[in-house]
Amino acid sequence: MEVILLEKIRNLGDLGDQVSVKPGYGRNYLIPQGKAVNATPENKEIFESRRAELEKAANDALTRATGRARAMEELVLEIAQRASDEGKLFGSVGIHEIVDAAAAKDIEIDKSEVHMPTGAIKLTGEYDVEVALHPEVTVAIKIIVAAE
Repeated sequence: MEVILLEKIRNLGDLGDQVSVKPGYGRNYLIPQGKAVNATPENKEIFESRRAELEKAANDALTRATGRARAMEELVLEIAQRASDEGKLFGSVGIHEIVDAAAAKDIEIDKSEVHMPTGAIKLTGEYDVEVALHPEVTVAIKIIVAAE
């Protein structure tokens, strides 16, 4: 399925790129979310007439993400969890706990922005977690998991 991207998508393409994606990904995610349109001649003309507007919106989003990243550069979140004497947590620290700890410091992070490639944290200690604020802007925040 050929689509025209209306915004930059990580690992897929940039604004205005015509890319080939699997039909389910295009129909069920990209098009309903407003991230792409079918690559028909009519949609190509409509896109070209809106290109300046979409590029301005993309630049504004990048500027906002860069500002948020500057505010989070030195962010350290301390999360207290019940743990055994060896430092093993009873449960784990996941995305929701990280988002809640950031909200307690008046920093807004969406749970879809937090990337934990190794999974949930199950031991006490210090961890770096990647927060992707924009396809071009990521920031690492420090998470300190301590025993209650």
